[in-house]
Amino acid sequence: MSEHLDTLWYTRCPVPTGLGIAIQQGWLEEAFAQQGTKVSSLIESNDFATRESHFSHTLQNSVRHGGNIPAISARARGRDTRLLGLSWADETQLILASPESGITSTRELKGRRFGLPNWKQVEIDFSRAQAIRGLENALRLDGLEVSDVELVDQDIDTHYSEGRAENRGGTLAWGGRSTGRGRANNLEVIALLRGEVDAIFLKGAHGAQVAHQFGLTTVIDTGAHPDPLVRSNNGTPRTLAVDGHLVEHHFDAAVTIVEQVLRAEAWAQENPDQVRRYLARETNASEYWVQVAYGNDAQTKLKTDLSEQSLVALQDFTNFLHRWGFIPESFDVNEWADPRALEVAQERLGLIRAPAALVG
Repeated sequence: MSEHLDTLWYTRCPVPTGLGIAIQQGWLEEAFAQQGTKVSSLIESNDFATRESHFSHTLQNSVRHGGNIPAISARARGRDTRLLGLSWADETQLILASPESGITSTRELKGRRFGLPNWKQVEIDFSRAQAIRGLENALRLDGLEVSDVELVDQDIDTHYSEGRAENRGGTLAWGGRSTGRGRANNLEVIALLRGEVDAIFLKGAHGAQVAHQFGLTTVIDTGAHPDPLVRSNNGTPRTLAVDGHLVEHHFDAAVTIVEQVLRAEAWAQENPDQVRRYLARETNASEYWVQVAYGNDAQTKLKTDLSEQSLVALQDFTNFLHRWGFIPESFDVNEWADPRALEVAQERLGLIRAPAALVG
C-alpha cells in the first residue's frame, strides 16, 4: 500500500511537456490536494541544494519532466531514479554559420572553427553535450567526424552564493569578465558575430529566432531529419523521471503524476491554439517562433509513453554521453524504465486494458 505523501516536489524545463501543461492548468496541484499532498516547485525554492536537484535529482519525492541529459547523468552516477515515461516533441536543431564564413553545407565545416559552451564547476554541461551531439550527427551525414572541425570553447566559470534569492542564477565569469546567466547562454552567438568562430549549434524557438534576427546561415537542421537517431538529442526524447523512494513508498503518487501528464496531453490534442500560447509562455518566445521551432501541429507531439523508438534513441544518446565523457558509465535504459505507473494510469484513463497485476 502507498504511504501518505506530505510534499511532492516538481520541476520541468522551459520546453513542451505534458507536466508543464498540467502545472499551468492547475491540474497537478488539484489532484494532489485531494490526497492531502502539497505540491512545491524546486526552482522556486530558497534552498540552493533543492534548486540544484533540477539537474542532479537528489531530492526525495520529486518529479522532473524535461531534457534527458540531467536525468541520464543522475542515473549514471548511481542515483536511484525511475523512468516513468518518454515524450518526443521534435524541435529545430540548427547548425548555424555566419554569412561571412561562406559555409552553406556540412561538408564545408571541415577545418573550420566551431563554438562550444564550456560550463565549469557543473555536474554535467548539458549545453555542451547537446551541441556536440548536434554537430556529430550533422557531420556524419557527410562522412565527417567532430575531429575534422576545430572546437573553440567558450568558458564560463560559475561561482554560486547560497541562500540569497538575487544570486539564484550564480555569478558567472566569462573570459575574465563578469556576466549574467542570460548572457552566458548566448556566448556562442556573441563569438559567431565577432568572427571568433565560424559556426555554432542552437535549438528550439530561441535558436530559430536568433538565426533570423542576425541573418545567420542555416547549414542543416538535424531536427528535421527523417532518421530518429539523427534527431535524438537532449530533448528527443524528454524524460519523465522520479526518485525511487516515490515509486516504492508512494506508488499512487507516481500514478497520479502520469495520469495528469496524460490528461494534459489529451487536452492538448483538442486545443492547438491554447497549446501554442502555453508553449510561448513556457519557452519565453512568441507564438510565431514556437510554431517555427515545433511546427504548427506541436500539440500532436505531446505524447508520453515508453515506445521502442524512444527507448532505442535514449540508449543511443546515453552511449554517446559516455563515449564523450559526460557520464562515468553507460547503462541499460530498459532496466531504468519502470512501466508500472504508466500502465495503471493508462488503464484508469481507459487508454488500455487493465494489466494482469496492478501495483499499489
